[in-house]
Amino acid sequence: MKGVVFTLLQKVVSDEHGEDVWDDLIEAAGVDGAYTAVGTYDHAELHALVDVAANALDSTSDEVLVWFGRSALPLLAQRYPQVFEGHTSARQFVLTLNDVIHPEVRKLFPGAYAPSFEFDPSSPDRVSLTYLSNRDLCRFAEGLVLGAADHFGETGEVVHARCARDGDESCTLMCAFLAGRGRD
Repeated sequence: MKGVVFTLLQKVVSDEHGEDVWDDLIEAAGVDGAYTAVGTYDHAELHALVDVAANALDSTSDEVLVWFGRSALPLLAQRYPQVFEGHTSARQFVLTLNDVIHPEVRKLFPGAYAPSFEFDPSSPDRVSLTYLSNRDLCRFAEGLVLGAADHFGETGEVVHARCARDGDESCTLMCAFLAGRGRD
């Protein structure tokens, strides 16, 4: 897993909870914690950090992953504006994940593995998004979708209809994007 995900986690944790909390998470998770955006790290380290954060917050790992994805999206938009250029809605943005966004990610971070998605865009205001990855980060993807809705000034709703962790073949997110202001 590319280090950009870890550096984003460090940034959102430090910004919201302080750098001491980030240091505490690193120690409690038993990971090195010296991440660079272009480095490559085992995704098990991310899960360890998320699990420790969930325990510290008396929360679930799923809730932490959704929060992380939603909180990281504005930083991605700030750091990599070219990925967001030309998009006018969250729905439009999400539908370009496989063909535009992830190829751009691979240009920015050679060797990066990005999940793939299958879409059913047959509804004008909903998208069925099937998440295909071996990293078990479907809840992070859910948070990124919600962050995209926020970014485009929309209200996003995501229902986790199926999940591989529940024995399903894959994870399916039912995403709705409604006009109007998302999270402030």
